[in-house]
Amino acid sequence: MYLYPSNFYSKILVMNQQPDLIEFDDDEAIKFILNRLPKSILPHVTDDDVQYVLDLICDFYEKNNLMEDEEVAETTIAEDDMFNYIYGIMKKENVVEMSENDLRLILEGEYEYGKSIGIYSEED
Repeated sequence: MYLYPSNFYSKILVMNQQPDLIEFDDDEAIKFILNRLPKSILPHVTDDDVQYVLDLICDFYEKNNLMEDEEVAETTIAEDDMFNYIYGIMKKENVVEMSENDLRLILEGEYEYGKSIGIYSEED
């Protein structure tokens, strides 16, 4: 079992009443995330690696019924569950080699991107 660091905060996924007003742009998200990563890990984390993690995040949301087009709701996402799911799939598929810390940093970047476009907000 992989545990997500305890200092990582909860997310609230905000499903906007008009989904077309908030659009998650993968290309913009990848740029945003890569710009936030420490320079020391950039040589071994590529655009494709980040895209793979973004795809696994979507898989996690779909598997847990957290992403419904017709439904408007807020939900708390258990970060440790998401981390464990993504890291487990990464190890099983062996498509990308990435440390737990690198994954944590990418997830933090994805969260910050989501906050910047209004998809996520911090839990009070």
